[in-house]
Amino acid sequence: MDIYTMVLMGFGMAMDAFAVSVTNGLAARGRLLRCALLCSLYFGLAQMLMPLLGYFVGYGFSGYIQRFDHWVALILLCFLGVRMLREAGQHGRQITAVGRTLILTSRLLLVQAVATSVDALALGVSLSAIGANIFLAAPIIGLTTFCCCFVGAFLGRRFGDLLGKFAEIAGGLILAGIGLKIFLEHTV
Repeated sequence: MDIYTMVLMGFGMAMDAFAVSVTNGLAARGRLLRCALLCSLYFGLAQMLMPLLGYFVGYGFSGYIQRFDHWVALILLCFLGVRMLREAGQHGRQITAVGRTLILTSRLLLVQAVATSVDALALGVSLSAIGANIFLAAPIIGLTTFCCCFVGAFLGRRFGDLLGKFAEIAGGLILAGIGLKIFLEHTV
């Protein structure tokens, strides 16, 4: 897997966290810079650690699935992409339900970080199945998420609802596209 694909994958995985950062920026009371840094740190670390965990869990099974690893990558990445597209329709309701009274606590950020990075666990399994370099992919995903979330918090204060829904759609399309690319590379 080349570095450009890893960066695109990082953007695709970051979109859930970006959307939550947009929401946090929109609804957080207090200093916006603090909100942006905390979201970026929590979400970036979670998005880096979860693929590592998934990779090593999947590594134990990779010998068994090597013949159909491209199918595993296609199915998992397309599933994640479609799920993000489906959730994009629900995103607007989540933002308006939060209102403008959110106080960011470590506990809230940890729950948000884990919730938005569960998909990265499945991605790690896919990366293990195709033999990707996880020690390059995981930091790229984490750094991309950090940057996206930092910008997302500021944009949330400015544009809110519009960006959150667009981020979910873009992320879903990117992940499904990468799954298709891996499948085509292994079969054609």
